[in-house]
Amino acid sequence: MAWIWQFERADGTVITPLSDSIADETFSSQGDAESWIGEMWRDLLDSGVDAVTLLEDGRTEYGPMSLHPSSE
Repeated sequence: MAWIWQFERADGTVITPLSDSIADETFSSQGDAESWIGEMWRDLLDSGVDAVTLLEDGRTEYGPMSLHPSSE
């Protein structure tokens, strides 16, 4: 199984490729993918990504999930 993050703008437009190194990121488990997004979300947000969707072999596991901090 391959897990990947799909990067999106606020309007749902898919951003591809974000960059050569990030576009090639694949993960062998959901946990690895989630750990990576936990470390990278600020950099992704700074790169113009508003939301992400987690895909497993092309199937949506969940998302879109906003990268913007909630305003409580």
